[in-house]
Amino acid sequence: MEQTLIAALVLGLLLGMRHALDPDHVVAVSTIVSDTRNPLRAFWVGTSWGLGHTTTLLIMGLFIIGLRLAIPERLALFFEFSVGIVLVLLGIQVLLRYRSRRVHVHAHAHIEEPHRHFHSHGDSVAHVETHHRVSVGRPFVRGKSYLVGTVHGLAGSAALMLLVLTTIKTPLAGLLYIVLFGLGSVASMGVLTILIGLPFVLSAGRFPGMNSRIQLATGCLSILFGLVLMYQIGIVGGLFA
Repeated sequence: MEQTLIAALVLGLLLGMRHALDPDHVVAVSTIVSDTRNPLRAFWVGTSWGLGHTTTLLIMGLFIIGLRLAIPERLALFFEFSVGIVLVLLGIQVLLRYRSRRVHVHAHAHIEEPHRHFHSHGDSVAHVETHHRVSVGRPFVRGKSYLVGTVHGLAGSAALMLLVLTTIKTPLAGLLYIVLFGLGSVASMGVLTILIGLPFVLSAGRFPGMNSRIQLATGCLSILFGLVLMYQIGIVGGLFA
């Protein structure tokens, strides 16, 4: 194997590890792991994101490298814009989950007249545990992370494929480059999500109030970042021009 090809493949692995640290990726995964209570679960969220990201790159690679196709600039901008939409939706989901844990609806049967009332709770862990908490299973969380990863893969595929086509001559070597890029992103994001999930894990049991506020901040940040990204791509970038 030529030294230049080896260097390109090693570069692909390193770029994949670096690619996972992009701000939009970190914000998106943070919203997903904000509800986690287990570092191992956070790790699987990150690896699921990386696998979704790699899946999209491989599919795009089959078309772009194999058929020598090019992604139209406006379509590439649309993919980037879709990342902003996903970030806003993830942030809204976090805020709704936050609200559902703070405000509960109880039905009380009274002799005079059955009625319902709303009330807000503080930081009591016992109270939260006695209610049917809104939660999702691990497969659902991993599936959501996988789907978010596929969207990010679409958004980053144009620049990646351009780099592949300009440095690697054979389609097989190009696909190998993408696989190594994907493995780098899987490993990097898996480790990163453990670090991101630590504040949520450590504060969930002893400091539920702080945990809720961290989740609230995460959701707001995701919405804000998504709106800024949509503005940058849609208006400044010329998608809607």
